[in-house]
Amino acid sequence: MRTLGPTKLVLSLSFPGLFTMALSGCGALSTSSNGTGSGSGTPPPGLSSINHIVFLSQENRSFDHYSGALRQYWAQNGYPDQSFDGLPQFNPTSGAAPLVGPAPTNPGCKANQPPPADCAFDTSNPVTSFHLISQCVENPSPSWNEGHIDWDYNDPLGLSAAKLNGFVYSAAHDARNNQPPFFDTNGLRAMGYYDGGDLNYYYYMASNFGTSDRFFTPTMSRTHPNREYLVAATSGGYVYPEGTDANDSAQLSQTTIFQLLQNAGITWKIYVDPTNSGCSGPPYQASCLINLSYINNFTFAKTIVSQYPQNIAPISQYFTDLQNGTLPQVAQIEPATDAGFDEHPTVDDTSLSNIQLGAQYVESLINGLMKSSSWKDSAFILTYDEWGGFYDHVAPQPAVSPDGIKPVDLLPGDLCTTTTGPTCDFVFTGYRIPLLVVSPYAKKNYVDHTVADATAILKLIETRFNLPALTKRDAAQPDMTAFFNFTSPPWITPPTPPAQTTAGACYVDKLP
Repeated sequence: MRTLGPTKLVLSLSFPGLFTMALSGCGALSTSSNGTGSGSGTPPPGLSSINHIVFLSQENRSFDHYSGALRQYWAQNGYPDQSFDGLPQFNPTSGAAPLVGPAPTNPGCKANQPPPADCAFDTSNPVTSFHLISQCVENPSPSWNEGHIDWDYNDPLGLSAAKLNGFVYSAAHDARNNQPPFFDTNGLRAMGYYDGGDLNYYYYMASNFGTSDRFFTPTMSRTHPNREYLVAATSGGYVYPEGTDANDSAQLSQTTIFQLLQNAGITWKIYVDPTNSGCSGPPYQASCLINLSYINNFTFAKTIVSQYPQNIAPISQYFTDLQNGTLPQVAQIEPATDAGFDEHPTVDDTSLSNIQLGAQYVESLINGLMKSSSWKDSAFILTYDEWGGFYDHVAPQPAVSPDGIKPVDLLPGDLCTTTTGPTCDFVFTGYRIPLLVVSPYAKKNYVDHTVADATAILKLIETRFNLPALTKRDAAQPDMTAFFNFTSPPWITPPTPPAQTTAGACYVDKLP
């Protein structure tokens, strides 16, 4: 979701009265720090060569939706083929598995039950994966109920293996219930994808640096909990934004990675873009900038404002730090939401969100690093907070519960409130999301196939700087060192990527 505030909700599927068994064992919100051990001592050989880790999570895009055509891009641009589990229609007929298969489909809505009726799930009316021409698309929802319906319309609680057949239904349901209703009331947009002609900068960078076809969002729900996992390896049991329910805490007291860094004497900073935010400046006040960061979901935000105001900075400071050689050891860049560059799908048809402008913004951040003196010992990691409700053909994976806390803020009628199943707890990831690992040490044209979620970024930071794990979730992650070649760094001299095109069409009143 795009809004940082605690009260705005994307419409969530509701199933009152559908289930009858009581959900047991709902835990209370933990308020304690939950480190799981001391650091590992000296970083693995070579990792100490990286002195700056910069990470950015953009908004709401699935792996197949954004990266699924990468193998086609390799064939078109002379890159060597290798195993890559994207959209099967782009796989070759021979060579490394997986090989070519039919374009995926999802059941659509019954044609004889148009709006204002809800979408009626219809397996005889399949919607096939297709190339989106418009760089602007109406928002599907990745919220708790929708995310579980995506798993399997008939088995959202995960009692059987995922069928991944609910994406179109969820998108259609939300479109029909949106006020005013979206154009795409049949949910077709959920099966749309982009390719290397649309996202030419990202496809080039993924082909020359590192990516993964097994990188998942931490939990099967929306933006807020997944962004909390990104900095704290837990959402404290929340599946909605804090404050959604009257019984919610306004902020989480869980320990964040920035507290570990501060305690260890490791320099850190959070960069935000104040454009159109209402924050006046420069100079900008930390008390305003903090509202532009998801760190504001944690009580530690108050400590930042009172004790470390220099650690929450406008994005202009990022470029100044690059120029002056003062980039901190760890930096998080928050998405430029108010500027319209976060790549979030369009939530209001009167104000369109263009992915190419977002990709161009990210291009400026990465290229700025590559051209700076900090490039020689840095790693830039780009990912997405969650899948956004867009189709992906790989199921969520079993995961370690971070702290044993079960969902604490489900609303009346939500899935898992009256009966339970495997997906009702934080023991599965969400869906796959894109990943870029850009560094002078990043392996060329590398695809990692190790299952991980976004808390692996925390594991990398913890491993490099000898920090304890925040929860059992980040403790269980791979440390991402597989992405790097410290013996023969491939990109001491960085490549010259193409400029991100911004010439694509942008409309939402038709498809594709």
